[in-house]
Amino acid sequence: MTDASDPGAGRDRWDEAVLDHDGLSALVRVLKGRGRTVIGPTVRDGAIVLDELDSADALPHGWGVELEAGRYRLRRREDGAAFAHSAGPQSWKSFLHPERVRQWSADRAPDGAPSVREEDQERISYAFLGVRPCDLRAIRILDRVLSGGRYRDPVYLSRRTGAFLIAVECTEPGATCFCVSMGNGPAADAGYDLALTEVVDDAGHRFLCRSGSEEGAAVLAELPHRTADVHTREAAAQAVSTAAERMGRSMPPVDLRTLMRDNLEAERWDDVTARCLSCGNCTMVCPTCFCTTTEDVTDLTGDHAERWRLWDSCYDLDFSLLHGGAVRSTPRSRYRQWLTHKLGTWHDQFGSSGCVGCGRCIVWCPTGIDLTEEAHALHQEATQRENTP
Repeated sequence: MTDASDPGAGRDRWDEAVLDHDGLSALVRVLKGRGRTVIGPTVRDGAIVLDELDSADALPHGWGVELEAGRYRLRRREDGAAFAHSAGPQSWKSFLHPERVRQWSADRAPDGAPSVREEDQERISYAFLGVRPCDLRAIRILDRVLSGGRYRDPVYLSRRTGAFLIAVECTEPGATCFCVSMGNGPAADAGYDLALTEVVDDAGHRFLCRSGSEEGAAVLAELPHRTADVHTREAAAQAVSTAAERMGRSMPPVDLRTLMRDNLEAERWDDVTARCLSCGNCTMVCPTCFCTTTEDVTDLTGDHAERWRLWDSCYDLDFSLLHGGAVRSTPRSRYRQWLTHKLGTWHDQFGSSGCVGCGRCIVWCPTGIDLTEEAHALHQEATQRENTP
């Protein structure tokens, strides 16, 4: 299909097109037909969660969210938008870097001889539908941490290799979003196979779709579509541009790496840790936290044993346990470790910040601790200290 009003009418433009609901439904069918397990947002248990999708009908059409520090609520929308919601409690880390993985198992034969079997890594051909730009950047960060360095994680590699990523640009940021402060979003810039921008206006409900890879272009070519028209392009660009100006949170306009480094003894750490429960929720929902521990288990006979890798958190008292005791024995030291690593020393290890501005840690903190508020408070305290004679 072509549109005479578009300057590209009459040319094959598989790199950019407009999809309607039928095109979105076909996208899921085509990906499943290519043998991929399609994961995307859906409504369950009072939240928008990530799960396997059988069809595009399972997407959260007509649902939005209300977010604040320590608060998350679903709300009905007047339109049927499928992606007009902010990040939920899960991130794509749950599928690429799962919270529980068996590494090996061992059995003892009747004659006492042991046998050990390394766990084969399951190779799943994933297609992630609805990856927000903040999460797209989080995946790139995990790529550097878990597959780009000297020590590569075979579990991550087996799940990440070949994963098909469908980004969805944000047009309605939540009250806890601050991706612009972290130098990314709400536009999808790189790292995707397809990118969608949802547009709902008087001209209808549709998706501007562009490809970012050869496979993305091939998939797009299989979908019912029409040539991208000027009005849809402009509406999509305006929606994303407006979203960038409507972030619910922001970081102080300073070098956060330096701010963290130079304020390790600030009084603000005492204030925030008086509210911190050391529960580790912020690390569990963070799309880039990757720490793990191991656990060995046996059956009652002692003839079968397994080793499991589990997510761990720097808020756990035993996380820094060495001979003689824990290095970080107080909530103050553990919160400071998390925030200064995420915003500061992550640069030293991996060349970027570990925060993408998704706001999950703010929403899912049971006491509503807001890392942007803490960064502003540290900056204010440092400024006052510098200005005090």
